[in-house]
Amino acid sequence: MLELDLSSEIAAVRSTFSDILAVVDVDALQAEIARLSEAAGAPDLWDNPEEAQKVTSALSHRQSELARVSGVQRRLDDLEVLIELANEMDDEDSAEEARKELVELTQAINQLEVQTLMDGEYDDRGAVVTIRSGAGGDDATDFAEMLLRMYLRWAERHGYSTKVMDMSYAEGAGIKSATFEVTAPYAYGTLSVEAGTHRLARISPFGSADKRQTSFAAVEVIPVMEEAVEVDIPENDIRVDVFRSSGPGGQSVNTTDSAVRLTHIPTGIVVSMQNEKSQIQNRAAAMRVLQTRLLLLQKEAEAAKKKELAGTITASWGDQMRSYFLYGQQLVKDLRTGFEHGNPANVFDGDLDGLISAGIRWRKRKDDDD
Repeated sequence: MLELDLSSEIAAVRSTFSDILAVVDVDALQAEIARLSEAAGAPDLWDNPEEAQKVTSALSHRQSELARVSGVQRRLDDLEVLIELANEMDDEDSAEEARKELVELTQAINQLEVQTLMDGEYDDRGAVVTIRSGAGGDDATDFAEMLLRMYLRWAERHGYSTKVMDMSYAEGAGIKSATFEVTAPYAYGTLSVEAGTHRLARISPFGSADKRQTSFAAVEVIPVMEEAVEVDIPENDIRVDVFRSSGPGGQSVNTTDSAVRLTHIPTGIVVSMQNEKSQIQNRAAAMRVLQTRLLLLQKEAEAAKKKELAGTITASWGDQMRSYFLYGQQLVKDLRTGFEHGNPANVFDGDLDGLISAGIRWRKRKDDDD
C-alpha cells in the first residue's frame, strides 16, 4: 500500500512562501495593477509615447510578478491534492509526479525568495551589461565572447528580451568588448552580482605548446535609466566621434558612418553604440548609458566619502570574483560566496541561477552587516 508523506517538505516550502508573501504584499500589488490598468486605458495615453511606454511596461512587470506568486500558490494547493489522490488510488506514477513537482516548486520558491532580497534603488530595472577582454591575448578575447554567449543564453532560458547594442571584434579570436541590454523585471538587481573580474584557466587552444593559459575579462552592469535628468553633462565635456559600424574581419555592416563613440573628457568614460539604425539613435542610446554611468559614479563617490568619514573603508569585491577552470578538475568557483558548479560547460551554456542566487544572498548579508 502506497503511503506518500511529503508533509514536512511541503510545510517547509509553505513557510518560505509565507515569508515571501509578507514581503511582496499582494494586496498592494493588486492595487498598483488596478491603478496602472486605469492609466493604460486612458484614451489620450499615446499622446505621449514615452509616458505610455513607462505605464504599459510597469503594468506588464507588475502583472508578471503577481502571476508568478499566484502560480506558486496554485501549484502548492494542487500538489497537496495530487498527494492525496496518489495515496487513495495507490498510484506510484502520481506519487512520482508529486515528488518531481515538489522539487520544481522548491526551486521556483527559492527564486521568488531571492527576488525579495533585491531592494536596492535600481534593482527592479532592466540592465545594460558590458564585457571587456583583459590580459591574456587571444584567450582573453575568446573568453569575453564566451561570457557574452553565457549571459545571452541565460537570458534566453528565462525568456528575457536582449539587445546587443555595441560589439568590438578582436583581430584574432573573440571580441574586445560588447554591450547588451536585458529587458526584464529585476534584471539589474539580478545581474549586478555578476559585475567584476572573471578569470579563465585552461589549456590554450591558440598555442602549440599545450600550456595552461590564464586570461581575464571584466563585466560591468548598470541599470536602464528611463530618464537620466539627474546628471547634467556640459557639451564641452563630451567628445563625439562618428565611425562606420563593423563586424568580424572588418566587414562593413552599415553603409553609412552611423556608429557613435562618446568620450566624457573629465572622467575618461567611453561609450560606443553602433546597432541602432541611425547616427541620431546611436547617439541618444550612448548618452543614456553615459548619464547612467556618471550617476552611479557620483553615488559611489558619495558612498565612499560616507565610509571614509565613518572609518570603515574596505575593498568590496577585490580584483577577481569568479574563476572558471577548464583543465584537470572541471569547476566554476565564485570566490566571494564559495559557491561551486562542477560543470563549466553547462555554466557557459547559461546555467547561472545557482551562482547568481548565491551572489544575491551574499550581497544581502554583506549589506546587513554594513
